[in-house]
Amino acid sequence: MAKTPLRGFAEAEFSARTERAQAGMREKGLAGLLLMTEPEVRYFTGFFTPFWQSPTRPWFLFVPVKGKPIAVIPEIGAVLMGKTWIDDIRTWAAPCPQDDGISLLRDLLQPLAAGGESVGLMMRHETTLRMPLADFERLRAALPGLMFRDATDLVQGLRMVKSEAEIAKIRHICGIASRSFDRVPELISEGMPFEEVFRSFRREALLQGADEVPYLVGGAEEGGYHDVISPPSMRPLQAGDIFMLDTGMTWDGYFCDFDRTYAVAHADAASCRAYETLWQATEAGIAAARPGATCRDVFAAMNGVLKQAGGEGGDVGRLGHGLGMQLTEVPSIAGFDETVLQENMVLTLEPSLDYGEGRLMVQEENIVIRAQGAELLTKRAPERLPVIGGTA
Repeated sequence: MAKTPLRGFAEAEFSARTERAQAGMREKGLAGLLLMTEPEVRYFTGFFTPFWQSPTRPWFLFVPVKGKPIAVIPEIGAVLMGKTWIDDIRTWAAPCPQDDGISLLRDLLQPLAAGGESVGLMMRHETTLRMPLADFERLRAALPGLMFRDATDLVQGLRMVKSEAEIAKIRHICGIASRSFDRVPELISEGMPFEEVFRSFRREALLQGADEVPYLVGGAEEGGYHDVISPPSMRPLQAGDIFMLDTGMTWDGYFCDFDRTYAVAHADAASCRAYETLWQATEAGIAAARPGATCRDVFAAMNGVLKQAGGEGGDVGRLGHGLGMQLTEVPSIAGFDETVLQENMVLTLEPSLDYGEGRLMVQEENIVIRAQGAELLTKRAPERLPVIGGTA
């Protein structure tokens, strides 16, 4: 078993991230970035807390074109933020609907507005404005000389390429999840309610060392599942069922995201063929995922195997995505995504297949792009459909 990585990051990690962002700002003519969503705030500061689950309070981070980031946050977060590398922490007693940090932001940004500067915001796909729209309009009205411009590509581009320290955390949680999946044949049996299958798997993941299992979905039906995002029912597993567990576990704030499919007692021929087709499609994706290739190239490699086998890719819009501090990140492994793969990008390969009367099957692996090609972070799924309590 690989050595457990250290939790957190050295200050040099955050300094390097900030310097790369500042170089990008200079190229785009931005005087700073205004960030307010958890992954971006954490990426530049190391501020890590489950308190983001509460939607009551907004949180802001300003990354200037020169110097260290400045936190504008509720007072309740001051102690924790003070443990990061951030020195300038401006707080207010929140919640305060009349002024939830807006005057502090106004005062911070006023010099830039006076100079007619531009500040970057996350504005496009896979971003959110984590503050009331009315408050944002108030802020804009208070800073008539300031222009807000889109900085989505800049920030997402930085986060797509992981440091070795980030990759070590993702590799670690992938190992924990792989060992948890290895235990499934011992934990799961015919007759067990699917809800208990989920509960048993979560317990095992925590015992193996996961911090949390915030994402666990799956399907279980005779001859093949039809749905892969629903919570579990109390229906007992039955002989002939095909079931899948898809997990997003975390360790120190980084996700894995992959699934495994099993048969109970025996497997029908159509499900076995679908599983083997997906295994080959994943192999094609692994082979295609190398620096200089595009996400579209990887999609085409996997989709080509699915079509050659006479199958149709599941209508889920893409066959994979980025992975890191979020379960799904940019880019998308899809026909529309021309993102060029770079070393140290971490991806989920996720081919899916519709087969026979609406049945669906999905297979996933997590990889990191290296100079020579893809490196598996997950323990590769078996080439043949595993059968619990019987033989294929």
